[in-house]
Amino acid sequence: MTETVGSTATPESGSGDGDDLSRRDRKRARKAGDPEGKGGRAKRDKGPNVFARTALFYRQIITELRKVVWPSRSDLTSYTTVVIVFVLVIMALVYGLDTGFVKLASIVFG
Repeated sequence: MTETVGSTATPESGSGDGDDLSRRDRKRARKAGDPEGKGGRAKRDKGPNVFARTALFYRQIITELRKVVWPSRSDLTSYTTVVIVFVLVIMALVYGLDTGFVKLASIVFG
């Protein structure tokens, strides 16, 4: 009977090159900008200053708002009417259930 020492999941059975990072960790490090896969983040340029980034952010907001399809006045009034009627129906339903439960509780508990 032969006895196996270690397994593929233990660090003792690694490649023996002294590298503590697993293959998966080295791959993640490369994706994060570390070509050698030794860990840490790559140094990157921050780009424009805070005012330029803020101006860019607001320009992008305005650009996105121009893409929005705004409802017409008739669409808006019909949507509002539907919402108000729906809320009133749900309120009536909850009121009816609440009143029914109160009457039932008064019958059961006196």
